Amino acid sequence: MEYLATTSAASGRSADCLVVGVYERGKTGTAAAEIDKASSGQIRALIKSGDITGELGSCLVLRDVKNVKAQRVVVVGLGKSGNFGVDQFRQATAAAANAVKSSKSKDFYSYLTLEDVDDVSVYYLARHTVETVGDCLYVFDEMKSGKRKGSSSIRKIGLAIKKRGHNDKAMLGARHADGIVTGASLAKDLGNLPPNVCNPAYLAKTAQGMARRHKKLTTRVLNEAEMKKLGMHSLLSVTRGATAPAKLIVMQYRGGGKQKPVVLVGKGITFDTGGISLKPGPAMDEMKYDMCGAASVIGTMATIATLDVPVNLTVVVPAAENMPGGDASRPGDIVKSMSGQTIEILNTDAEGRLVLCDALTYSRKFKPDAIIDVATLTGACVIALGHHRCAVFSNDEALSQEILDAGKSAADKGWPMPMGEEYALQLRSNFADFANIGGRDGGAITAACFLGKFTDGLSWAHLDIAGVAWRTGAKKGGTGRPVPMLSEFVLKRAGALP
Repeated sequence: MEYLATTSAASGRSADCLVVGVYERGKTGTAAAEIDKASSGQIRALIKSGDITGELGSCLVLRDVKNVKAQRVVVVGLGKSGNFGVDQFRQATAAAANAVKSSKSKDFYSYLTLEDVDDVSVYYLARHTVETVGDCLYVFDEMKSGKRKGSSSIRKIGLAIKKRGHNDKAMLGARHADGIVTGASLAKDLGNLPPNVCNPAYLAKTAQGMARRHKKLTTRVLNEAEMKKLGMHSLLSVTRGATAPAKLIVMQYRGGGKQKPVVLVGKGITFDTGGISLKPGPAMDEMKYDMCGAASVIGTMATIATLDVPVNLTVVVPAAENMPGGDASRPGDIVKSMSGQTIEILNTDAEGRLVLCDALTYSRKFKPDAIIDVATLTGACVIALGHHRCAVFSNDEALSQEILDAGKSAADKGWPMPMGEEYALQLRSNFADFANIGGRDGGAITAACFLGKFTDGLSWAHLDIAGVAWRTGAKKGGTGRPVPMLSEFVLKRAGALP
């Protein structure tokens, strides 16, 4: 994709398609007003007739507008003028992109970037535009027979800016967004692939392939024998019923000299049946998305490596399948983790924490500046926060706030959740150091408290992304979240933001 910034008036911009906005109650946006004047009131006439309402996300595609060089003008509704923030900006941009992606347009110029959006900078307006368009253009048809839909014909995205001096920041925003789209699309692909394709070995090969493409990135894959030698009996307890061997994937990107790395740990359960504690049948197919934590940290690594960010970043992925079988772990089994702590397995469907705890212990060897684990960990998180925000747990208030701020800037929001000894007490066991579940009450919190038992002395955060990692229903598919949040976090840590 090619990106450029333009200070040209909308009416004078030669293009296949350009986008302008109109607010409710007939208020025209900056570029819409200019086009209306050039066309002798054509937009005003459509507002008066009711063809243009200004309702957020509504679209009307105009062709051959008088005195306008562009072939098409997409007039998109911006909603109430006093309520036009980042979310509304992205929704309007998405509506416009969807309106033109089936056309033969080769370029897409957005003049929505001229609007005032909650004091958002030119850099972020450019980023939000490119990321939103990239999300709309994403198609997954790899597994379909016959002719594929393929990608859109759009090859150029133009961004209107008010001053030429804003060009560099707009282009930096577009470049960063392009890298984030690359990472998020990879995360979506990995999630959307069926579990008979995307198994632990496939994740490992994906990571190894990335290392071959990026000079600063190396990948090491540990097998079950190596994990057993390290004492990762908690992780290995999950894979006992599976025929596909578990893998521990370790990716190291060295772009920051001698700096301590940021470590991202992603849950990679490529299919989760629940094991002996078998899940109910309805919607079990969606358990292929139980590796979206892994997909998101691998996707974030793809973003950072593609953008050549001056930072040290390590990704650790415990990848396994959770299957029933004659040798599968049973409720009541007790295993010893790599940390030496013993765990009573009361429910084999609480397997994510069993693989993550050993991965967290292993990650200590990298002496991380901060460590963040990412997991589709609990249904309780979905009940608490729905499908809008991921849950953020942490033993470091500053780190938690840093992640939340990154999510806000990236429009990939999180929400702070509590932890404490009163919750951790629910994990008590009569027979082991603690159990792997603490009952239904506060399930997302007790899961975080379980992981917290392996993070003493670390600056650590846990992201429960169970509610945001994929969509269900007619639009079923991976979202790529939280790649934007994590990428923003790492870019800021690296000092790469304007």
